[in-house]
Order: sequence, then C-alpha cells, then structure tokens
Amino acid sequence: MEWDWEFVWQIMPTLLEGFKITILATVLGAAVAAVLGLAIAIARRSPVTALSRTVGFVCEFIRGTPLLVQLYFIFYVLPDIGIRLPPLVAGVIGIGLHYATYTAEVYRAGIENVPRGQWEAAKAANLTTRQAWIHVVLPQAVPPMIPALANYFIAMFKETPLLSAITVLELMNQAKSIANSNYRYIEPMTLVGVFFLAVSLVSVVGLRWLEERYARMDD
Repeated sequence: MEWDWEFVWQIMPTLLEGFKITILATVLGAAVAAVLGLAIAIARRSPVTALSRTVGFVCEFIRGTPLLVQLYFIFYVLPDIGIRLPPLVAGVIGIGLHYATYTAEVYRAGIENVPRGQWEAAKAANLTTRQAWIHVVLPQAVPPMIPALANYFIAMFKETPLLSAITVLELMNQAKSIANSNYRYIEPMTLVGVFFLAVSLVSVVGLRWLEERYARMDD
C-alpha cells in the first residue's frame, strides 16, 4: 500500500481534534495526580494508624491492577450503582487516580529528605502544622521532585490511547475510526506515532533541562 499525501491532509483536521483531547486529558489527569498524590503522601504519614494503613492498602491495590481495568470499572461498572460519568471525565479520573499512587511515592521521598531540623525550627517559630507544611516543608521538598514527577506525566501521556476503550475521542480513537472507515491504516496509525514521538521528544528535552537545572542548584 502506497503512502497517500492527499489522504493525509484530508484526515489531519480530525486527528488534530483527537490530539487536542489527548493533551487535555493528559493535562487534567496530571493535575489530578499532582494534587491527589500529595494528599495521599501526607495521609500515609498520618499518626492515625487506621488512616495511613487504609490509604496504603488502596494505593497498593491501584498500583497492582491494570489501568485499563480501572478505566472499565469507572466507566462501565459505576453506572450500575447510579454513578454515570462522561467518557472524558471518567478517563481523567481514572488516569489521574492511577498515577496519583505513583506521584505519592515521589512526594513521600521528597518530604522525607527534608531535614528533621526544619520541622523543629518550624515548631520553634510557633508555626502551626499547616503553616509548617506550606511555608517550610513543601517549598524545600517539591523542587527536587519535579524531574521525577515529569517522568510520570510523560508516561501518562503515552497511556492516553487506553482512553479509547471507554469511547473518549482522543487521538488513537480518531485514528482507529478513520482507518476502519476508509480501510487505510498506514497513514492514520503512522501519524499517531509521529504525534506521540514529537511530544515525547520535546518532553524529554524539557525533562533533561529540569534535571540539569536542579543539579546545578544542588552544587
């Protein structure tokens, strides 16, 4: 089968629409993972044993099951108990929750690397626990975590094709629809690969820059 440039330009607008959804799902999922991951990391450090153990068990369960199964559960099983979510919302929640359990470990490692003396200094300054977290601990813990968090967000972007399984009209779903309708697979599937490769390369360059920046800050 020969490459057809005319067909490429014909399908490009549809693929770009799918690409926008892919980027949107990645950005929203990353936001969910970043915020929820921090909440999980703090909860796992809770002195309340029941809370920390429950959160730990839930995290291990989520990490131990495939993201695709979780997406199916959110989109296809929850309606049986009256919870119906639009495809994109279900996808963002699923991918965000899944990666939150990984970002939580990054946060935990960063928080534990903050010297104990910083906590003691915050107490000596009569800061509340909330103020100590916001003004002392997190400003020191978060910056070194950024390269590791960026790695997970790149991985999240590469997993967005799974959202096609729950009818989200992202890039892969649009490409499959075009291919099935026209019985031509080489152009849409190749373009999907090009889109993902381009964004991944740009992301990797940005990630390397972040790593070098924080390496210089440590020096």
